[in-house]
Amino acid sequence: MPHIVFEKKDLISTPSQKDGVEFKFIAKSYNFTQKIRKIEYRIALEHENKEFLLSLKPKNDDFMIKADKVTRLSPVTLVKNALNAYVNLNNGKVLLSNTHNLKVKEEAKNEYLKDINYFVDEFKTDKEIQIEIGFGSGRHLLHQAKNNPNIQFIGLEIHYPSIEQLLKQLELQNITNVLVVNYDARLFMEFIESNKVGKIFVHFPVPWDKKPHRRIYSNEFVNEALRVLKVGGTLELRTDSRKYFDFCTEVLTNLPKGRITIDINKDLAVSSKYEDRWKKQGKNIYDVVLESLDEDKNIILNFDFSFDFKINFDNTLKTIPTKSIIEKNYFIHVEELYVIESSNNSGLVKITMGNFDRPVTKYLHVDNGNISYYQGNPLPTSSNINAHKKLKEILSRW
Repeated sequence: MPHIVFEKKDLISTPSQKDGVEFKFIAKSYNFTQKIRKIEYRIALEHENKEFLLSLKPKNDDFMIKADKVTRLSPVTLVKNALNAYVNLNNGKVLLSNTHNLKVKEEAKNEYLKDINYFVDEFKTDKEIQIEIGFGSGRHLLHQAKNNPNIQFIGLEIHYPSIEQLLKQLELQNITNVLVVNYDARLFMEFIESNKVGKIFVHFPVPWDKKPHRRIYSNEFVNEALRVLKVGGTLELRTDSRKYFDFCTEVLTNLPKGRITIDINKDLAVSSKYEDRWKKQGKNIYDVVLESLDEDKNIILNFDFSFDFKINFDNTLKTIPTKSIIEKNYFIHVEELYVIESSNNSGLVKITMGNFDRPVTKYLHVDNGNISYYQGNPLPTSSNINAHKKLKEILSRW
């Protein structure tokens, strides 16, 4: 990632501008855990209508400046411009820089690749939805989409090379009824309306024998799948792992109500290259299909990520909890505190919060006691909403 090492000098004054970059404030790290650490800074800026932070920290006897990991964004040229603008404004002597010759591959733009925010804010369809979780090479998803043009397919995958491969095939085969999202399936379902999905395919998921908490199947996942499935809709598992098959059937047979079908070595119209290899080796393939029998109510995620009170930031520095707050379905952990010395009662609070499987790290910006999330609110998952309510409860005491 782009970075610059330059001779240590006094910090720039804020607010100030240079080369189209507006530097708004600088926050200094506060040692709230009483551990010995070097002072670091977070530099807040706006460039081409996008807000983000730069990280400035000691590098031996000099300074290193780079993008803050939590708020970094694309395209990377915005970050490179901001780094150069800060050093130029500071009249710093550059000792090492990769901002001029660094070539970073940007994620390709594609009309079928959607950010998770698209499903939160925009996604609407009158068509039946079918979802494939962990589509891998995409062979099964492509087959289904091509043969069912009136169904809206959604493919979930966290392995980006697999996503690129599928997007290329969608273009080559002129398939237009697939949307692709790089997101954790365990949380994705919350953004889908109840009773809208015909099928959910989970084909050959990673068994995670040594880390069972990372498995897709759980009581929470199955209940959420049943909510989004229409009556007669199905959640379809296909696996070569006997351990995973046994685990999933135990989860499914503990449901209060449901219809389950089990098959061994069932032939499908399309199979993956791995499945072909496993069959040649004489390995069994297990299918477990759960059918939805009931219609569910639509969930309404009522969320308001605002803070309707002010705080005494100086008091927060002294009394904010240093240990994680862990509840049944969410947690909150304060990572770092930063003080904006040029403004009274102001600073940044770096927190990690939300779901244990997909935590989010955000900054709270305290401006003269007023609180807001820097660079936008968290996604409105139920775990983030509950974590925010707990955070309000904690901060309102000050």
